[in-house]
Amino acid sequence: MDTTLTTFLITITILTMVPGADTMIMFRNTLRGGIKDGLVSNLGISMGLMFHATLSAIGISAILLYSSTAFMLLKTIGAIYLLWLGFSNIRTYFQSKGKEQKLNVKSSDFLFTRSIKEGFLSNALNPKIVIFYMAFLPQFIDNSGSVLFQSLYLAFFHFCISFIWLSILAYTIVSANGFIMRPNVREKLELFSGAIMVLLGLKLLFEKR
Repeated sequence: MDTTLTTFLITITILTMVPGADTMIMFRNTLRGGIKDGLVSNLGISMGLMFHATLSAIGISAILLYSSTAFMLLKTIGAIYLLWLGFSNIRTYFQSKGKEQKLNVKSSDFLFTRSIKEGFLSNALNPKIVIFYMAFLPQFIDNSGSVLFQSLYLAFFHFCISFIWLSILAYTIVSANGFIMRPNVREKLELFSGAIMVLLGLKLLFEKR
């Protein structure tokens, strides 16, 4: 394997394993609708990486990166989206208190379009991904070749690593069924994941460019 590609794969794997908004959305949706919800959300999250790779290759990301207005707009929308997801979890927690069989996973809780949309938007509306691809990908791209092809080629590896890692986490959550699926534990996890997403949203909202 080419040394440059090996370096890219090692670096991207380490960065992917660092918990962030994507991890919390996977966590939230797996608790909500089971493994299908988690895997489809992961697919949407990974598709968001391809979306940003394409944008960075054709130069739109450069506009977002160097235009204060565009960057702030994207950052604000992304932060509001995370806050909405987080407060939805917190609301579900308080609505479920005192009820029997609270927060149980049901097949009816899984909607393909909703899961893939939530996963995709979590990345598509994240300005940090714009900065990441603009700063990171050029180090592994040969300007004498097709920038678009190389960007998508590298992003595809990121896509695979991200999907595999988040899927492992989703299966881990489901496999802990005996503990995690207890109503009182599920309540606390719902509240925890919601609070974390709210904190991530606030951090993104007030973070300086």
